[in-house]
Amino acid sequence: MSEAVKEKNASAEAGLHLDKKSIIGICILLTLILIFAGALTQLLPRGEYYTYPLNTYRLSDGAIISLNDAEQTYKVDGTGKISAEEYRNRLKNEYDVAIAPVDSLDGYDIENAEDISEMIVPDTYHKIDFKMPLWKIPLAMALVFGTSDVVTGIGIIVIIILIGGTFLILDEQNILKYIMAVIIKKFEKKKYILLCTVVFVCMLLSSTAGILEESVTLVPICCAISLALGWDSLVGLTISLVSIAFGFTAATFNPFNVVTVQKLAGIPVFSGLWMRIIMFILVYAVLVSFTVIYAKGIEKNPEKSYCYETDKALKEKFRLDNSLELLTNNKTKKATRAFVLCVSGVLLLVVIDFAFSLGGMLSLPGMGILFTVGGLSAGYISGVRGKELFNGFARGVKTIAPAIPMIFFILGITYILREGMIVHTILNYVYNLIGGFSPYGAILLLFAFIVILEFFIGSGTAKAFLIMPIVAPLAHLIGISGNSIVLTFCMGDGFTNLLYPTSGIMIIAIGLVNVSYGKWLKYTWKLFLAEGLLAVAIMHFALFVNYT
Repeated sequence: MSEAVKEKNASAEAGLHLDKKSIIGICILLTLILIFAGALTQLLPRGEYYTYPLNTYRLSDGAIISLNDAEQTYKVDGTGKISAEEYRNRLKNEYDVAIAPVDSLDGYDIENAEDISEMIVPDTYHKIDFKMPLWKIPLAMALVFGTSDVVTGIGIIVIIILIGGTFLILDEQNILKYIMAVIIKKFEKKKYILLCTVVFVCMLLSSTAGILEESVTLVPICCAISLALGWDSLVGLTISLVSIAFGFTAATFNPFNVVTVQKLAGIPVFSGLWMRIIMFILVYAVLVSFTVIYAKGIEKNPEKSYCYETDKALKEKFRLDNSLELLTNNKTKKATRAFVLCVSGVLLLVVIDFAFSLGGMLSLPGMGILFTVGGLSAGYISGVRGKELFNGFARGVKTIAPAIPMIFFILGITYILREGMIVHTILNYVYNLIGGFSPYGAILLLFAFIVILEFFIGSGTAKAFLIMPIVAPLAHLIGISGNSIVLTFCMGDGFTNLLYPTSGIMIIAIGLVNVSYGKWLKYTWKLFLAEGLLAVAIMHFALFVNYT
């Protein structure tokens, strides 16, 4: 085979590739889930809770005020929209919830008041005479473009596109291999120390700063390192994506879980840190033990790997001897430094995002931009110029494009559940159920509910605003402390980010390394079970010691 043909074949194999069978299989599964969600909207009773209007505050004396907005409307009874004044009157007349409209917030101690905007008003659940039209179910993925969710969806798609284009350039110019070679040279004889360190760092970043989507960029690099060290793609996924998600489970300062949930539960922010640190240590120990045992097993017998066949081509691509030769290439070295410098900027943005409570508004777009700039800069320094550089980027986008429909399937499922008005019905059922149990039984029901709710609502913040105003007062009445509720929420929300096919981040990550959803479950079910049992033990211990 001529060098030109070899180079052409290598170029064709570069970048990220999605297994078409896995993509089709996942899309079929998501279609079935979408149909099931649609059926629920027709069969379950429809109902809703009222929520507090926008710009509503509970003052220190208990009075509730709301900034008057004549243009604001509120959707009620599934379809109708009423003015803010009519909405406040409904709350007053039907449920004796008095909200005083004010033309200005001047003169009110808003800084020390509780912002209760859009939180559920307890005990306001009511059934409604509404059924979502059947025609909306098959058109859900198109109708989502008329909602605010489409902004989130488009943002994720843009990041996917940027990652796909960038990785092809990095791969073709051997930047990924160079990064891998540097790491392997330093840790070849200490690879399990490397594994434990990477897991700890990823968990810590997530536990404190709340990063999750950013982990997608780590997956291909960690998988390449894992394969070169004699493991498989699943170990690579664990030391990147899984570690990040489990950091959410063991949240210490996470602004999306800890801060938001503690505010909604009405307890001091960051209180009860000692228990969350213990939880972090225990979750880390379980994750590292599971990963090391699995890695050592497939190191001895590679055929035991769940992705042995699909990893064959990748193992050949990232052979250790081929990669180490790159360390003498100065041009590749300079290009890699430029890329790493840009990616380091993402960590800086995460810190700024966390420090100023920006909720990902800086770090997520910054990740996409800096990652792309770093990739293009590395390609340019490597000798790729002009049209050739951007053609390479376009080829990378083309290879990852099949992942885009999956995002719209997931958005469509969310749209159906919300528009079908059944999420509050499910919430009300659980609310009534928990009230009849002891604290030990009630906290298990709450944990199970959060785990199930993750299937429908992936966002931890959205779940917190939905359930905490209902659960927190009830939990207090039956003897469950606010910090125990926060602990339960974090554990139920964290690792389940990787459990269901409605998790866009998980579907994209496993698709990048050609791991099917079935193989993913075969690999992770023991880990999920272990973390679930650990969560139960920690929750009951928290109740036993009256964790406050």
